[in-house]
Amino acid sequence: MDPRVYRYVCPGRVVNIQRSNGLIHKATVKEVNLQQSSVSVEWCEAGVVKGKEIEIDDVITINPELAEELPTAEVKENFPLQENVTTQIQKRRSTLSKIPAPREAVTSNVSAPEQKIAAVRGRSRMSVITESQHNLQENEMGVDPRASTQIRNNLAVPAGRTRASRLRCAPEIVLPNGNGITEDNLPSARISSSQSPVRRKSNIVKEMEKMKNRREEKRAQLSEIRTKRAQEIDSSCPNWEFARMIREFRATLDCQPISISDPIEEHRICVCVRKRPLNKQEINKKECDVITVPSKCVLLVHEPKQKVDLTKYLETQTFRFDFSFDECASNEMVYRFTARPLVQTIFEGGKATCFAYGQTGSGKTHTMGGDFSGRAQNASKGIYAFASQDVFFLLSQPRYRSQDLDVYVTFFEIYNGKVFDLLNKKAKLRVLEDGKQQVQVVGLQEKQVSCSEDVIRMIEMGSACRTSGQTFANASSSRSHACFQIILRQRGKLVGKFSLVDLAGNERGADTSSADRQTRMEGAEINKSLLALKECIRALGQNKSHTPFRESKLTQVLRDSFIGTNSRTCMIAMISPGMSSCEYTLNTLRYADRVKELSPHNGGGETQNQMEIENEETEMSGGNVGLQCSLSKDEEEDLSPHLFSFREAMIQIGEREEKVVEQLRELRQKMTTELDYLLGIAEQPDYDLEMFVSRAKYFIEESSRNFLSARETLDALEAAMQLEEQASKKIRKQRHQ
Repeated sequence: MDPRVYRYVCPGRVVNIQRSNGLIHKATVKEVNLQQSSVSVEWCEAGVVKGKEIEIDDVITINPELAEELPTAEVKENFPLQENVTTQIQKRRSTLSKIPAPREAVTSNVSAPEQKIAAVRGRSRMSVITESQHNLQENEMGVDPRASTQIRNNLAVPAGRTRASRLRCAPEIVLPNGNGITEDNLPSARISSSQSPVRRKSNIVKEMEKMKNRREEKRAQLSEIRTKRAQEIDSSCPNWEFARMIREFRATLDCQPISISDPIEEHRICVCVRKRPLNKQEINKKECDVITVPSKCVLLVHEPKQKVDLTKYLETQTFRFDFSFDECASNEMVYRFTARPLVQTIFEGGKATCFAYGQTGSGKTHTMGGDFSGRAQNASKGIYAFASQDVFFLLSQPRYRSQDLDVYVTFFEIYNGKVFDLLNKKAKLRVLEDGKQQVQVVGLQEKQVSCSEDVIRMIEMGSACRTSGQTFANASSSRSHACFQIILRQRGKLVGKFSLVDLAGNERGADTSSADRQTRMEGAEINKSLLALKECIRALGQNKSHTPFRESKLTQVLRDSFIGTNSRTCMIAMISPGMSSCEYTLNTLRYADRVKELSPHNGGGETQNQMEIENEETEMSGGNVGLQCSLSKDEEEDLSPHLFSFREAMIQIGEREEKVVEQLRELRQKMTTELDYLLGIAEQPDYDLEMFVSRAKYFIEESSRNFLSARETLDALEAAMQLEEQASKKIRKQRHQ
């Protein structure tokens, strides 16, 4: 490289550079490496100082003004113009004197040196400067000074020539010298110097080329992978990207689901989860399955998420229970690990309870009541029937055959805080406490059965009378808690009781607040009873002296199942696998996880204190926690004032409804009795007329006071209903803002 370039491409100078992506911008020269003909430049980008190493030829190519500036500036800086020209002429003369004259010069009258001097004198200033540069380059390239001027001009490369002009192909030249030797006989070094020089690439350029090649290879691989994935996954699925991510995640797992041969573990409180398969409606919508059951105790939920830059990703949440059943598990397998170990308990004088819990449409009734073919139910394939078959099987064993045990069944439902007998034309029942503080369901009929076929007939009869309604997830959803009980008695005395409960589908507060009043009251009562049930099971697991069974009719009816040392409970959490049900599924799993969290083998005094704090908060809020288990924490914080009003209104509606019904019942009884008495006196021939008038007036006045009291209760009930309506509208309005 010409050392003079260092003066103009020097540290501190600002030049234009070209990035690997084609962008051209300013940069400052920091260091010049004359040996490698390269410079190091730096620039600031987004507050970060960056740098690279580039060749000087590239700098001159991008900055053509440097090529024009270099020769003129150099001459001006070193000598005056006239002195520079004279020096160059003298140097040229001395060089030409050593070269033999051409044949044309010998025949002419003027000598060659004189012709050369004249030619030099006639040249312009720029030609002299260019010739001096040619001489310097000849000396650097090792060109023989005896070569002709034409040959030297062909070999020399002007300093101002651009990079593109250097790559042009020069015509083949034969170099004769004074001894008649051609170019073929010149030294190899000289010949190589006359040809196009090979540029040396810097390390940074090489690394950038490698990076570019790697990027291109990676793009090709990704394109191939996308094509392959598009062939494997139906792109018409609205959530095919999530489906692909879930499939790739499952491919990394070693799934070992529960099998029928696994050992049965007995727990005082057993909490398990069952995943149903996708139904026809979900398949038609091409929903993807977001639930994975890798082992018999673990369940994974792949919750779909989206970043602010619209990038989709999965947030996988892990839950652990006593047993986890995938979509391939049958009712027989679920019964074997959940309810079957509890059957022995009732023969030993204990109480057992099995709950099926979950959102609407998750398969609770299918699990407890049996398979459905359309609307037809096969009751012999449900847990109700399986439990009765085992009861009669044990009765036939020699150990219990001589104990003279009788089997009875009851079937009732709890709808909106009221109890109805499903085996007695859906008669309304009353729940009271006797003198021994034992809860009694007044009027509940017990049907004696002698075989499992009798039990199946009772199940079909009661299921046909069960209350159902339409919800967001199911056109015919069970809106009541159905309780089927198998009772063992020995000569009329209670020995054991097995309660199998098909709970109503849990609802979110968002769903109940946007429906009509009847649906809102149903949802609030369902959620209230579910939360009370959770607290009772947790109290049972902690062997606490106080069990909050009075919080709902469900726990009040099942009070005897939550007390005593020989009480066992099993909860089966039913979940839907579709992506649209992911939020409801997570609510169900969190509920079941909280039930199991405080069981004895999980331990933890810290969680026990947390439960006590929650119970205190429940008491402070008046015991109304109807929607707490269905709303998220953020929803409760946003809607807390309106939720409090809604809950208070629900409490008042329930209390005043019961009060006015009781008042009307008493009015009917009193009026019927008194009217029959008065009319009976009037039928006598010699009755006391004054006494008749006095008693009739007293009856009317007393009845008027009773009617006014009932009217006041009705006015209060109406006000509570209006308060509930206003609170629901405010909740709905605030949620849509």
